[in-house]
Amino acid sequence: MIIGVPSEVEVDEYRVAITPAGVRELVSAGHTVLIQKGAGEGSRLSDQTYEAQGGELIEDLHELFEKSKLIVKVKDPSPGEVALLKPDQSIFSFLHLAPQPELTKQLMETGATCIAYETVGLPGGALPLLSPMSEIAGRMAAQVGAYFLEKMIGGRGVLLGGVPGVPPAKVVVIGAGIVGTNAAKIAAGMLADVTVLDKNIDRLRKLHGFVSGRLTTVMSTALTIEEHVAGADLVIAAVLIPGAKAPKLITKKLVEEMVPHSVFVDVSIDQGGSSETSRMTTHSEPTYMVDEVIHYCVGNIPGAVPITSTHALTNATLPYILEIANKGVTAAVRDNEALANGVNIMEGKLTNRAVAESVGLPFYELSNIIPYRLSTPPNF
Repeated sequence: MIIGVPSEVEVDEYRVAITPAGVRELVSAGHTVLIQKGAGEGSRLSDQTYEAQGGELIEDLHELFEKSKLIVKVKDPSPGEVALLKPDQSIFSFLHLAPQPELTKQLMETGATCIAYETVGLPGGALPLLSPMSEIAGRMAAQVGAYFLEKMIGGRGVLLGGVPGVPPAKVVVIGAGIVGTNAAKIAAGMLADVTVLDKNIDRLRKLHGFVSGRLTTVMSTALTIEEHVAGADLVIAAVLIPGAKAPKLITKKLVEEMVPHSVFVDVSIDQGGSSETSRMTTHSEPTYMVDEVIHYCVGNIPGAVPITSTHALTNATLPYILEIANKGVTAAVRDNEALANGVNIMEGKLTNRAVAESVGLPFYELSNIIPYRLSTPPNF
């Protein structure tokens, strides 16, 4: 199979969808990998390193798309990239379609098969391709929160860990999944006063056991969110419903009641955000102020550490890319339940229920398009 890897075009996106090591594995398996010139520069991966492992460099994006059967990206495709997709192609990338109805419709019109990293899901709910980026985003959420609490940045002027005789900052993490767990661990490691809220008692129990005595776990309700967010120095929203829009757990009224010059980091922004006051920002202009609360709503947080992120992402995606390349997309999806869960669009139809409900378009069972040999068809 011919696999195309374009340069990322989103503002401040420095990751690339595959490493030279990944290229070598694909080429060794008999496939052709086309890399757009300069695609790896943001991750300190030169064109020469790709060529040395068997990659073929192409300068023109149109040529890369024209020749490729499978397009592998990091972020959702730009309008220009969508226009180049054809019905016999597949795209494998983060898509985050729930808050983007127009992009969803445009991708449906191409007829291409669209597989989203964020909904590739194993039995039991694990999300193997989203997880490494969630780990990075969670760890960075605590890091950037600590930075923006500094006075000269506009924050309250509070040290996250405090010092002897002076209490630490109060950090509230909403969501105890992978993002929230990593954010909580880093904040606790920085000696902050950390409270984690979640509706899943098993998640809270696991986190409590890991850092017992260093943070507080609280069952999430509308009331407990209001009580803890209002008095926090740093709030990190880390809520995920696979494929769906993030729930608006923080109202504008609650933001008005928050501590002046506190910091709100919304890691859920790529799924629409967890606050009524959230809107997407970039690494170049990462924050804005609402009612004296600093909002950090960068949609590609891991893009700030591309060397780490690119390698972590390729580690996770490469086995799935290999399976698609070796079998073809139809057979790979038929044989692999996790990949089947990742298919958001096929033959112009929305095959992910959560996405369909979020964008208000009809949902089609993927099993009606591709008959399954799987015991359990995808259910989200």
